[in-house]
Amino acid sequence: MPSPMKGALAPVLTPLTPDFRPDAARLIAHCRWLLAQDCGLAVFGTNSEGNSLGVEEKIGLLERLVGEGLPPERMMPGTGTCSLRDTIALSRRATELGCGGVLMLPPFYYKDVSDEGLYRYVSAVVDGVSDPSLRIYLYHIPPIAQVGFSLDLIERLITAYPGVVAGIKDSSGDWQNTSAMLERFPGWGVFCGNELRLLDAMKMGAAGVISATCNINPSTIAELCRNWNDDGATQRHEKAVALRKTIQDFPQISALKAVVTHFRNDPEWRRLLPPLVELDTDQRTDLIERCRALGFEMQGIEAEAVA
Repeated sequence: MPSPMKGALAPVLTPLTPDFRPDAARLIAHCRWLLAQDCGLAVFGTNSEGNSLGVEEKIGLLERLVGEGLPPERMMPGTGTCSLRDTIALSRRATELGCGGVLMLPPFYYKDVSDEGLYRYVSAVVDGVSDPSLRIYLYHIPPIAQVGFSLDLIERLITAYPGVVAGIKDSSGDWQNTSAMLERFPGWGVFCGNELRLLDAMKMGAAGVISATCNINPSTIAELCRNWNDDGATQRHEKAVALRKTIQDFPQISALKAVVTHFRNDPEWRRLLPPLVELDTDQRTDLIERCRALGFEMQGIEAEAVA
C-alpha cells in the first residue's frame, strides 16, 4: 500500500511545443531536477495548466514519466475534473501506475453544491476506481473553484473511507481554515497550498506543502519541510516567502515560466496554453531583476539552451 505522502511537492509546470502540446522531454528533465532537490511531483495541478490539458494527454504524460523511470510513489497527479467519468479514468490509471496519491479537485462548474453532492461525487470516484491502493488528496481551492470541502464533509469522508481519503491541499488562502484542519484532523495529510505559513503549519503537524514556487525554489522549501525546527529555519522561511510574494506580484504561471526560461536559458519554456499569455518584455525584466535582488538562483541547474 502507498505510504502517506509528505514534504514539498511542486504542481509541475508543463512546457509546451509550438502547437501547444505538452513537451514531454522538457517535462521529464524538469521533473528529474525537482526530484533531485527532494521535491515531489504534483503534475497536472493548477500551475501545471492542468485544467487546460485533455484526459488522454494527461494519461499519456503520466505513463511516459513512469516509463522513463521517475518514481510514481513521489507523484500526486491532479485528477479532479467536472466529469465524473474523466476523474475516475484519470484516478484509476494513476493508481494502476503506482502513484502515491491523486490530487482531486471537486467538480467546479456548478456552484452552491451541497456537502451531500460532493460526498456522492467522491464516493462515486472511490467505487469507480475500485482499488484499495487509491489515495485521494482533496484539493480545496475555493478562490478559484468556488466549490470547497467543509470540515464536516472532510470528517464524513475520512470516516467512510479511512486511508483512502488520505489528505488535502488547502489553497483557501485562509490560515484559520488550515489551522482548523490541523487541529480537527491530527495526523491526517494536510498540505499547505503555499509556503507563507509553512513553519506554523509544520509545527502543528502538517504533512508538507504543495506550492507553485517549488517549481523554482524546491530545495529551500523541501528543507523547510524536513528541518522546520532547526535554528536557521526562520531565516530560510523569510527568504522563501519574499520570493513567493515577488512571484505573486505578476500573473503567477506566466511569471514562473519566465523564471524557468531565464535560468534554463531556454525560450521554449515561456509558452503558455491560451487563454493565458506570457509576460511582456518589461514585466520579465522587472521580475528577473527583483529575483536577483533577493539573491535568488535556481539551485543545481545549468544555464544551457536546449535544441
